[in-house]
Amino acid sequence: MSELEIDAVVFDVLGTLVDEPAGIHAGIGAFAPALDDFEVERLLTLWQTHVEGEQRRIVGGARPYATSDVLDLEAARLVADAVKVDDDVEVDDGAKVDEAHAVAALARAGRRLPPWPDTVAGLARLAERFPLLALSNASRSALLDLNAYAGLRWHQALSAEDARTYKPDPAVYRLAVTVSGRPPERLLMVAAHAWDLRAAQSIGLRTAYVARPVGDPPAPSDTFDLYADDLPDLIEKLDRRRK
Repeated sequence: MSELEIDAVVFDVLGTLVDEPAGIHAGIGAFAPALDDFEVERLLTLWQTHVEGEQRRIVGGARPYATSDVLDLEAARLVADAVKVDDDVEVDDGAKVDEAHAVAALARAGRRLPPWPDTVAGLARLAERFPLLALSNASRSALLDLNAYAGLRWHQALSAEDARTYKPDPAVYRLAVTVSGRPPERLLMVAAHAWDLRAAQSIGLRTAYVARPVGDPPAPSDTFDLYADDLPDLIEKLDRRRK
């Protein structure tokens, strides 16, 4: 097995380290507690489809850059329109708030995402070996909140907002290269999304796929440096490949 000479590890956050669908699902459930699980799942899909579609439009130049906060608020508004809420909304604790405040609170569901069971301990172990960087499509302020909520440990967190675009635009991955001061081949990009790793690979980063229930599995044609079942498995394989 060939050696893997790495100076720093760059992590995707949404989906890789935190369960984004679960957090948004909980936010929709709190916003409209009368809905059954099937309806909440339908609205979750509506939310995700909007955000992902708008990010693609921004990357493709069809829409000017807008932060993830703006896209989440648009998605929350779509959910509220689909639920057809009244002027006052009864949230899950029985209190009533006006619709605008309820929609704004729903939009912040993207900042309250639970970590996967192995995330916090896995990051702590890796932080003893490498500088760790987060590289997320979340805005700077959203990334601050979700890192604090999930208890994520970083040496530096980088937002795609600094590149005014979204992954998989190569400009986002170059942030990690610039900030780390390392050549791309000395950085390991870790993600649960094959599309994310392909984009990182295109500018020379080394790549590691970590399986998650909500990820984008590799295609047979993908050739990533590491494939892991979870973070403990990644750490074990990385230790075996390190020089």
